[in-house]
Amino acid sequence: MRNPQLSKNGELQHLLTLDGLPRSIITQILDTAAPFTEMAEREVKKLPLLRGKSVFNLFFENSTRTRTTFEIAAKRLSADVINLNVSTSSTKKGETLLDTVDNLCAMQADMFVVRHESSGAPHLIAQHLQNTGREHIHVVNAGDGRHAHPTQGLLDMYTIRHYKKEFHNLTVAIVGDVLHSRVARSQIAALTTLGVPEVRVIGPRTLMPTEVEKMGVRYCATMEEGLKDVDVVMMLRLQNERMNGALLPSPQEFFKVWGLTAEKLALARPDAIVMHPGPMNRGVEIDSAVADGNQAVILPQVTFGIAVRMAVMSMLGSH
Repeated sequence: MRNPQLSKNGELQHLLTLDGLPRSIITQILDTAAPFTEMAEREVKKLPLLRGKSVFNLFFENSTRTRTTFEIAAKRLSADVINLNVSTSSTKKGETLLDTVDNLCAMQADMFVVRHESSGAPHLIAQHLQNTGREHIHVVNAGDGRHAHPTQGLLDMYTIRHYKKEFHNLTVAIVGDVLHSRVARSQIAALTTLGVPEVRVIGPRTLMPTEVEKMGVRYCATMEEGLKDVDVVMMLRLQNERMNGALLPSPQEFFKVWGLTAEKLALARPDAIVMHPGPMNRGVEIDSAVADGNQAVILPQVTFGIAVRMAVMSMLGSH
């Protein structure tokens, strides 16, 4: 069966998940993003690569960084960007997701950037476009439920490559609420595809997927074990809005055991980098001294996010 994300010629058709995406495509996206990073330093930050194309941002869930950086990325490629305020749109009046998509297609949409609380919503849209013969319209998943957040995973890989150059000699630790995290799923898929020899996940068992080891990672029950000699520390946000029931004690107790402090970071390699997808809960999963310290690359991640999203949209819009 053909990968639904790739065209018949093996080019990127949609970006829905990093799971099953070939290493060559991931590397191509990272390589394409590199010149866009340099472009951000210029006075004129625009390129005509998507001129005349209409990009619709469909955000059914709150977002600051992702929505804004997608908008900046599309505008830097000279696209026309239409932001749909879903809280006041017709979906609130009972219109189905696919009816909304059909109506936007009738407005000559070329690309949809979709964030949705339901896992699989972007796949559903891509499938619908294929079934209705509208394969020239592309879908980018900007985060769906607990499932995937591919552009976040890609910008994280770009950040690691920028600071560490290679993947094949790294030990990477992902810390926190892996169970509810679409970011962690995308990070794990990308890291394993790019050949990182050891990916560790650290956190309470209640916040780990069952049989997490089957994802190709090593589970570590303590920060002491998990952070020892790592090159990259990827912190996750505690997903309060997705939690049902008492999966963990109070935020203060979580911080005491799993929060990243300078003391715990000292277990990692001296040149280790600290990452966080944002928004940060300071004093819960990360201490301010670390978040603002010289090993943190949290703000560069945001900057690289624009270049990576430009790369994805320019590759999709080129065919």
